[in-house]
Amino acid sequence: MGFLSEFKTFALRGNVIELAVGIVIGGAFGAIVSSLVGDVIMPLIGILTGGLDFTGLSYTAGKAVISYGKFIQASFTFIIVAFAIFLLVRILNSMKKKEETAPSTPPAPTNEEILLGEIRDLLKAGQ
Repeated sequence: MGFLSEFKTFALRGNVIELAVGIVIGGAFGAIVSSLVGDVIMPLIGILTGGLDFTGLSYTAGKAVISYGKFIQASFTFIIVAFAIFLLVRILNSMKKKEETAPSTPPAPTNEEILLGEIRDLLKAGQ
């Protein structure tokens, strides 16, 4: 098998395409979460905390500057992003559960099933 043929087989395999779609959708979802956190949640938290910003906190030891405030801010942002993702996934899961629990009507019996039912009834009547 030639190199190009082998690459074509690899590139068009279902898992690779599904992975590519997942990455693209994940990037778009990341933009949604970033907007939710940066444009909606953080301003509300800023109002509640009086605009408290940890990024300016640092400690100087000799010539070294330890910016522990940036670490605190990044940790705080991570917790908010994780919580926002949790809420979105929870909402999506509850919508999915509602969809799954909706009763579906059984399909109409096929001609074969009707015929088998008639045969069954004839056999019962003959006994």
